Amino acid sequence: MRFIITGRNIVVTDALRTAVEEKLGKLDKFFASETEVHVTLGVQRERQKIEVTIPVKGHIIRSEQVSDDMYVSIDLVEEVIERQLKKYKNKIIDKKQNSADFSQEFVEEEYDEEEEVTNEGGIEIIRTKHFGIKPMYPEDACVQMELLGHNFYVFLNAETDQVNVVYKRKGNTYGLIEPEME
Repeated sequence: MRFIITGRNIVVTDALRTAVEEKLGKLDKFFASETEVHVTLGVQRERQKIEVTIPVKGHIIRSEQVSDDMYVSIDLVEEVIERQLKKYKNKIIDKKQNSADFSQEFVEEEYDEEEEVTNEGGIEIIRTKHFGIKPMYPEDACVQMELLGHNFYVFLNAETDQVNVVYKRKGNTYGLIEPEME
């Protein structure tokens, strides 16, 4: 795995770089050797935050953890990503197409940009995200939402060819929002 480590309001010291590479290096048993791991370390109001994004064909595996100690945050993020990979292994690996992004051991193992915009009405949009949208089924969108650690996910429904939203509900259930054309 190749690590791309950046810092926000923090200097990425050799000790931090080593800690990230050693802890997240444990995940190399899941991925192909050329997999890139994007790590952002940051400090916000004395809170130590780490964001890890691992793009693999068809999916983005992501986790973000915050604590009072950066080393604790690093430990937490590794545990969360490993748990996500084991939980969603069968859904994120299509043995015909996506298995090249992951290590053979993981495939065979069985496991249970920003823009600032202000409008004149007093509402301030502080972040705009752009992302590619691809057709997928609602169940796959739920898996992607879980992998990103979000509460909702926007996608193009492969069944209806319309933009839909899946969201997380109380009780570990999911909802689907479909547009109603008038």
